[in-house]
Amino acid sequence: MQYAWRPSPFVVVSAGIHGAALAACVSSPEFWPYAAGAIACNQFAIVLGGLLPRSALLGPNIVRLPAAAIRRQEVAITIDDGPSPEVTPLVLEILDRFGVKATFFCIGDRVQTYPDLCRSIIACGHLIENHGQTHRTRYAFLGYRGWLQEVGRAQETITAVTGRAPRCFRALAGIRNPFLDPVLAGLGVRLASWTHRGFDTRETNADRVFLRLTRHLSSGDILLLHDGNCARSKSGEPIILEVLPRLLREIESRKLKTVTLEAAFDRADPG
Repeated sequence: MQYAWRPSPFVVVSAGIHGAALAACVSSPEFWPYAAGAIACNQFAIVLGGLLPRSALLGPNIVRLPAAAIRRQEVAITIDDGPSPEVTPLVLEILDRFGVKATFFCIGDRVQTYPDLCRSIIACGHLIENHGQTHRTRYAFLGYRGWLQEVGRAQETITAVTGRAPRCFRALAGIRNPFLDPVLAGLGVRLASWTHRGFDTRETNADRVFLRLTRHLSSGDILLLHDGNCARSKSGEPIILEVLPRLLREIESRKLKTVTLEAAFDRADPG
């Protein structure tokens, strides 16, 4: 379902800066160095806003669970880049052992390749959300049509396989630009980031990944792990398989409850 798109205050101000700079150059060409400088500074801020995964400069960005979920002592486990036929079934076994439901941000191409595995994720009570169709590093250079194709194709792919339309999108490494937000509004999808990440796509030490995820862990946190593209420990074990059981035990010890993103927001306070 679509929702009304409203540019963020930062985007509105940025458009004003560009318009004012252009008008200044037309009316007084001698001001062009100042106008160019203002545009350059603003462009730097736009790029920075797109590179910082938790930034809301370019539009709404879910980085924590809502207030009601925080009061309920809830946290969310999110798992990216799958499904992986080698790793995901083992992750599902761990989650089932602990009675935990997670949110999987899956890549559309992999969903098409492993549809039965995706249906297994759903059958176990987990959610599959949108992580793009191709997961390519060119995200930062996409225009409106590029984002629409990347996110829209994944939306169609995941819906066709699982029977449920994703409600959240997570960009590769959180990288985005101002063209993404209106695309998400048109698709009825929300941008979702994270509170803590373990950098488990490149970190081969499970202890370091665990510490990054649990340092200052509190209710409302969104934790990021990877079943696809995950790093391996020195023993060759996918890092997530070493970290996840420890993480879930730590969550239990802190009297926190795990929920999917959908459950946390569906039970949020009205308004």
